[in-house]
Amino acid sequence: MGFFQSIKEQLFGVPTDYKALIKAGAVVVDVRSPQEFQSGHAKGSKNIPLQNIEAKAKQFKGKEVILVCKSGMRASQAKSILTRNGVTCHNAGAWQSVKS
Repeated sequence: MGFFQSIKEQLFGVPTDYKALIKAGAVVVDVRSPQEFQSGHAKGSKNIPLQNIEAKAKQFKGKEVILVCKSGMRASQAKSILTRNGVTCHNAGAWQSVKS
């Protein structure tokens, strides 16, 4: 679980159900480098490195996005970028949090 997700749960007490979001059609986007992604990733996730996320924001309009990376830090940055571009998204932290 990512640092920010952990803080959110501590403050608000309600964890986000990523499995339910995925079943409902949410897209999992891994913002690590291609090399990191190749070393292991969640099944069905898309790899869009953080530095490319703003250029790809339009493709996520009207979709819910779950962002992952190694620890949650890059996913947090990607969430800020996508939110500024009108995309509904969540920082799930480490990619392993949505692995199953």
